[in-house]
Amino acid sequence: MQVNNPILGLCQRAKFALSAAKVEQCPDDQGYEVAFAGRSNAGKSSALNTLTHASLARTSKTPGRTQLLNFFSLDDERRLVDLPGYGYAKVPIPLKQHWQKHLEAYLGSRDCLKGIILMMDVRHPMTDFDKMMLDWAKASGMPMHILLTKADKLTHGAGKNTLLKVQSEIRKGWGDAATIQLFSAPKRLGLEEAYRVLADWMELEDKPAV
Repeated sequence: MQVNNPILGLCQRAKFALSAAKVEQCPDDQGYEVAFAGRSNAGKSSALNTLTHASLARTSKTPGRTQLLNFFSLDDERRLVDLPGYGYAKVPIPLKQHWQKHLEAYLGSRDCLKGIILMMDVRHPMTDFDKMMLDWAKASGMPMHILLTKADKLTHGAGKNTLLKVQSEIRKGWGDAATIQLFSAPKRLGLEEAYRVLADWMELEDKPAV
């Protein structure tokens, strides 16, 4: 699929910048950051890799492997951030508490954070973690866009029904706190819509591709 969007060229040149165990280790708080969040095994790493046409984020059959804030540079002032996967039962409690503490610190302190891409497995949407993130987005006024991942695991009709159902639930509980779409990394479904959101948040909509 041909995607005509200025963010595409930047995403294709994405490169690893640094990993941070806590907020104090993050890059300077300037420019534009978009963070990718999701419950463990929601397909976050696969989505990031598909959007960047690379293997930036480590995918694993063992959920909960992303244990740091991982920063990927698009250019001198724009970054994607892979947040720790959340909620996997086999992760030790102290590590979970560490993640939660520093995830909350990151979300609450970064002026350069322009939006959150939240991954939900289309077969298991609206977990407690998802609702917590929606609560935070609404309270903070932070833009949020939801990718219903693994859409290839459902038929087109079933995926569309789930999208409409979750969309309705969000509107009732959280108003316009989030936009939402279907996404599949293997099928490259939903790329164009996701790129539009990234370009808008990073103020690239009307600028020519570099």
